Amino acid sequence: MTKIAVFPGSFDPITVGHQSVIQRALPLFDRIVIAVGLNATKSTMFDVEQRMQWIRECFPNEAKIEVQSFSGLTVEFCKSVGAKYILRGLRTSADFEFERSIGQVNKLLEDNIETVFLLTSTLHTPISSSIARDIIRHKGNLIPFVPEVVAHEIMSQYERLK
Repeated sequence: MTKIAVFPGSFDPITVGHQSVIQRALPLFDRIVIAVGLNATKSTMFDVEQRMQWIRECFPNEAKIEVQSFSGLTVEFCKSVGAKYILRGLRTSADFEFERSIGQVNKLLEDNIETVFLLTSTLHTPISSSIARDIIRHKGNLIPFVPEVVAHEIMSQYERLK
């Protein structure tokens, strides 16, 4: 049986923390579907196609990774791609409490889908997409926060905006 995991998120933008969790999860699964959520109630800085492209650029030669967009319930998306696992990264205890409750609801909705938590590396604990967006708004150095390919592309836009 193929072990397929869905890693859902907004990835607005993808961070080095996301990238690390994905890389560390690769040995655990046969396929990881990175699911870029379309959430009408959430305002995003980058459009979904740009976010998906950046994720693909972060894993250019990784056959086990697939990138798709989705809306609706994560468990329904999991069923549509044949996934039995939801992958989530945990940075803090607050993340754990939030993710635990979502994981429990997902389990009530679909008993045969398990949520798997990976702790972020200590180095990436303070990094979030929200922090990256704030640095972008203030035209700061993104290199420590987002994958290099993403940082260089966004920071080159700073120059064009001057």
